[in-house]
Amino acid sequence: MRDDLDATRRLRVTEIFHSLQGESRPTGLPTVFVRLTGCPLRCVFCDTAYAFEGGNWLDFDAILTEVAQYETPLICVTGGEPLAQPNCLGLLTELADAGYEVSLETSGALAIDDVDKRVSIVMDIKTPGSGEQSRNRLENLPLLKSDDQVKFVICDRQDYEWSKQFCSQHSMRDRCEVMFSPSNGQLSPTDLAEWILADRLQIRFQVQLHKFLWGEQPGH
Repeated sequence: MRDDLDATRRLRVTEIFHSLQGESRPTGLPTVFVRLTGCPLRCVFCDTAYAFEGGNWLDFDAILTEVAQYETPLICVTGGEPLAQPNCLGLLTELADAGYEVSLETSGALAIDDVDKRVSIVMDIKTPGSGEQSRNRLENLPLLKSDDQVKFVICDRQDYEWSKQFCSQHSMRDRCEVMFSPSNGQLSPTDLAEWILADRLQIRFQVQLHKFLWGEQPGH
């Protein structure tokens, strides 16, 4: 029985680290990242392929102990794809119970129905340029809360036009905050910013702050 209990309270973890949030609403704020191992998607621009395999098994208590040492209220559970491990849901709840402000970065390909409502969801909408457009789970859209966010990683002008159409078709701005981000190394941030301004889009432009500070170095 004890083994069964332990099995529901453990996750395969690639890394836990303290850094500045590089994306989403709290960009620039000190945050502890819990990066879980594994992802069923293979986006062409993925910058965390090292999290597809490996990692170490940690129980919830060990994760919370490591998180606590950094003395920051912001926790981001990311991947890989965190929801690929069902026990992620339990960890999110325990982090929220412990008083942390918890965010979840997810690909949008897996169901978010059972994510604790105290958790702020940052969900990707996969563009054609990602190579994983078919994995968008549209059933997730009505489940988004007003304090959640959706992110479009834009590779080129075609992706931009597709993203605009998607936002209009699904009334995304009425659901939650919308972010457009240039794919690092594929699209000029200046070009994307100018397109947004020219079209008078009321969305948040963002770049990956951590890439400017630390490049592709893991653990940042």
